[in-house]
Amino acid sequence: MSTPSEIETVVSRLENLGISSPALYDTPTLNIAGNPFDLFRASISKTLSEVSGVEADLIVPALEWTLTPDRGDLVIAIPRLRVKGRKPDELAAEWVEKYPSTPFLSKVAAKGPFMQFFFDPQLLYKIVIPEILKKDSSYGDAKIGAGKRIIVEFSSPNIAKPFHAGHLRSTIIGGFLSSLHERLGYEVIRINYLGDWGKQFGLLAIAFAKFGDEAELERDPINHLFKVYVTVSSAQAAEKDAGAAAEAVLVLKALLEKEGISEEEKADLESKLVEAEIKAKDLAKVALEAAIVLDKNHPLKDAKDIDPAYFIPRPIDSEAKAYFKRMEDGDEEALAVWKRFRELSITKYTTTYERLNIHYAEYSGESQISEASMQSVIDLLQQKGMLYEDRGAKLINFAQHSKKLGKALIQKSDGTSLYLTRDLGAAIERYEKYKFDKMIYVVAAQQDLHLAQLFKMMELCGFPWAKDMVHVNFGMVQGMSTRRGTVVFLDTILEETKDAMHEVMKKNQAKYEQVENPVEVADLVGISAVMIQDMQSKRVNNYKFDWSRMLSFEGDTGPYLQYAHSRLCSVERRAEITHEQLMAADFSLLTEPIAEELIRTLAQYPDVLMNAHRNYEPSTVVSYLFKLTHIVSSCYNILWVAGQEPPLATARMALYSSAREVLKSGMILLGLTPVERM
Repeated sequence: MSTPSEIETVVSRLENLGISSPALYDTPTLNIAGNPFDLFRASISKTLSEVSGVEADLIVPALEWTLTPDRGDLVIAIPRLRVKGRKPDELAAEWVEKYPSTPFLSKVAAKGPFMQFFFDPQLLYKIVIPEILKKDSSYGDAKIGAGKRIIVEFSSPNIAKPFHAGHLRSTIIGGFLSSLHERLGYEVIRINYLGDWGKQFGLLAIAFAKFGDEAELERDPINHLFKVYVTVSSAQAAEKDAGAAAEAVLVLKALLEKEGISEEEKADLESKLVEAEIKAKDLAKVALEAAIVLDKNHPLKDAKDIDPAYFIPRPIDSEAKAYFKRMEDGDEEALAVWKRFRELSITKYTTTYERLNIHYAEYSGESQISEASMQSVIDLLQQKGMLYEDRGAKLINFAQHSKKLGKALIQKSDGTSLYLTRDLGAAIERYEKYKFDKMIYVVAAQQDLHLAQLFKMMELCGFPWAKDMVHVNFGMVQGMSTRRGTVVFLDTILEETKDAMHEVMKKNQAKYEQVENPVEVADLVGISAVMIQDMQSKRVNNYKFDWSRMLSFEGDTGPYLQYAHSRLCSVERRAEITHEQLMAADFSLLTEPIAEELIRTLAQYPDVLMNAHRNYEPSTVVSYLFKLTHIVSSCYNILWVAGQEPPLATARMALYSSAREVLKSGMILLGLTPVERM
């Protein structure tokens, strides 16, 4: 992973530290120049290979983190090296005995079938602190993605509907994965695949024409369109119930007219008919009231009574279908209305995304997938012999490939394409446009089957890039509502967290007065609260939205991370030690065990990013940052800076500044904006 020139630089630095001709195993899997743990892996694997005769390529992946410092910094399980004819614990003891003294390690120990490697803390100080302070927030970056392009599709809200909790999860996970891949050298294309097509837009358009308000649309487009959509959906549901009830009446009347029914059957049907007619009239009344709320000029608004049969054709539903048919046929007037709704929604979404430090290269959507692409998909599936027909509809049966995938509808009997067809068309168009090396879909676990079917379709179609598709799924947010208990949208949550944080900040008047922009800081801390609650557990797990826990400055919360960062900033401000002085610090003065624990943790950060890259888990970084801040908090009572002799104060401040840089780096990676005062 490191270039020859970078390795030469590392060797030169080590020689300047008194380590002449260091024995290092150079392999593309190790980032010797940018990852302290990889530098130690390179030393250990080279030396252990010479001691044991085992290939270094086998040793490198077998070197693992330990759970506690008393077990070393790295450990290797001897059975993983596949040495035959000897007991692992005997080999461990023998190799420890033969392992030569090296400036990289303070100790090598055998523990049963394990070898434990303890890094030399003074060497860690000399390598890690200058690397962090020199590189600023780029510490931990790597080049494993150099020359590779990936697409991350995430967020993907539905046009004209507010941004809710499910979209939040996709947005912040996708934002994190995009930033992480960029830091590891990839070119990242962020795509927002909007739900911007379908019959619901016909429904929305006819409703806005009857019920919409131009001034409200300009002022708050998404919430107004949502209000319109809820109103028309209620009316649509009511007419559906009324129509079904009216149809039930007709069915009963038809049964009564049949010849040959007994008197007992007739009496039973007549009784049911009376009940059905009462129900139909009641539901027709409800449907009419809902229709009048939607349309003040409804032709039956003054009717005292209404025939339930009026709702059998589902007038609202029929009108919506007709409008969407106009959109599909390219009607300019209908498309102009749809385009306006889409553009206004994107403008509003962009404001929310900016608040979350999210940006996109492309706003795509179902509407952007050409009919030609979808038809080519169906033609290709037909050519591959993958489709079969059932009553005019076209389906794929995946059972012969995987029973879990079942069957999938590809095209309705009326020729309408479905999500799978559109998504495959979208994937083909993206590959043709971007020639990506990997494409990540950040989509809820509820869509596991859909994505599995999509990937299998790509594979069966023979696309070689099908193997490069990844579904990063996640669980649901449970109980996400405002503190007043109403149904919630993200903007409401962010405003409430900002207000709550502002009130907390005001309680410390002295500190509050030192903050130049308290409302903005309160907003940033509030956003941290929401995002960290979402990211701190495994993404596949559901979690309960908890206001009291989220807003706390104690425990593992977003506000606590912000507090930890601002406190480190405060220590730096009070110390008044220059960057040049920090770079020239005498690290031999750092002798306390807690200082060693902190430097070991700082050395792990590049490894943490690589682990997050492998498991697609924001929680990997979040857990590390909490571990880091807890150690820093423990340091304050021992590693004093104020009142110390300048050399000692400078060495300790260099350690604290390194911790702040890594904390800042991790927070930015997660999408947070670290604050310096709060």
